[in-house]
Amino acid sequence: MDSDEALRVLITGGAGFIGHHLALYLQSLGHDVIIYDSLERASQYGIKRIMEAGIPLIKEDIGDKDSLKKAFNEFCVNRLVHAAAYINVAESMKNPELYFENNTVKSFTVFKSAAECGVKHAIYISSAAVYGEPRYLPIDEKHPTEPLSPYGLSKLLGEYMVKFVSRVHSMPVAVMRLFNVYGPGQTGTYAGVISKFIERVARGEPPIIFGDGKQTRDFIHVMDVCRAIKLALEAKAEGVFNVATGRSVSVKRLAEIIIREAGLNLSPVYAPRRPGDIKYSLADISRIKKALGFTPKISVEEGIKELIGKALGKEPGH
Repeated sequence: MDSDEALRVLITGGAGFIGHHLALYLQSLGHDVIIYDSLERASQYGIKRIMEAGIPLIKEDIGDKDSLKKAFNEFCVNRLVHAAAYINVAESMKNPELYFENNTVKSFTVFKSAAECGVKHAIYISSAAVYGEPRYLPIDEKHPTEPLSPYGLSKLLGEYMVKFVSRVHSMPVAVMRLFNVYGPGQTGTYAGVISKFIERVARGEPPIIFGDGKQTRDFIHVMDVCRAIKLALEAKAEGVFNVATGRSVSVKRLAEIIIREAGLNLSPVYAPRRPGDIKYSLADISRIKKALGFTPKISVEEGIKELIGKALGKEPGH
């Protein structure tokens, strides 16, 4: 980052789970942050926190080119983080057109508007879902992209869209493929497996495991994701980066850790494996380590302990 240049970052989807954590983190580092979010699927937890922090919020749709350009120009934005997306795999199976419109076509609108307004660098938040069933482990950025769902395909097509804009308008773009993100405030329909397990255990109910529990995932805490994005912003990074820990844990082991930390005598309940679920996932993060100096700091055990504490009222929440 140029030493005399302050970051003025617009975050689409900034009231969502990842977006609001990133907004607060960047603000805490002294950067100027603006949130652009329709609030259609925003986190109430996130909205409350950004309002308390006094972060400007523009309530508009990401497909509205005029509103986007007005926001970029009025706030003199020089960085973009595009985190807005629909993320429900099951919903994407039922209504793929909705996902292609929101995650793909509108991503093009966001990036083209940013480039035309002189934004100097942009980040597209993508997903490990673009890879599909792993052909080898760990998965590096050169792994074939064969999404199993319209959601994964919509994110992959979004990558092509933003790379096209980057090339035509000479605006550097980093594509960050997030693996399984978890952390405080991840609740509701779109929550990940860790949050869902903790919600059940906090009610004294056993976690429900779909399949045999031997499936593995690479879980990364949302604050580690924020650190990775911050490094990419400051470096004006370009190209594709996996954002994960480079370590995997089985879903069965995950349930055991959560039950143990809660101090309850429970056993997981097993249900049939869901169609479209991959068996094993593990990221190769050597590229982001080498290019940006990124190292994840929060282990799954530490992250779960924090979340269990909040869920059971053992420690104050945010």
